[in-house]
Amino acid sequence: MKDKIIEKLSNLFKDDIIEVSEFRGELTIVVKKEKIVDICKFLKEEPELSFDYLVDICGVDYYREKDRFAVVYNLWSLKNKFRLRLKVYVDESEPVVPSVTSVWSAANWHERETFDMFGIKFSGHPDLRRIYMPEDFEYYPLRKDFPLQGIPGSIPLPGQEKVKIQRG
Repeated sequence: MKDKIIEKLSNLFKDDIIEVSEFRGELTIVVKKEKIVDICKFLKEEPELSFDYLVDICGVDYYREKDRFAVVYNLWSLKNKFRLRLKVYVDESEPVVPSVTSVWSAANWHERETFDMFGIKFSGHPDLRRIYMPEDFEYYPLRKDFPLQGIPGSIPLPGQEKVKIQRG
């Protein structure tokens, strides 16, 4: 199955594949972010491959100068019982990736979560807003430069409210 995926992608998207690697039997393909929607659509609609299940989308912060962030797409083919990982890199200066919600509607929530936690935006997303953090929160908690103790005074935390004790 691995060879078939690599062969088909290489034939159609030869110039858009950056790296192919295998670790412990799992295939990872790094692609150009501009082509992520086309590649995902092909992987889903190609009858021999049929990656019909988007398991997860997540962000990674490598905390480096170039290509600081990665967006990782974990795909599953129910027909072939095969897992595939796609990855795109984005710079901190322009953390924008095309949305794959047109391919899998399940991407909606995953992309919102990645935006909320890492600040990676998904162009073309139908409703890109925060899930966990308040809309006006200007930080991204899963970035490596976010302080472990949080940012004092940025949002009220449970247990820090002032309790008024009535004596009587």
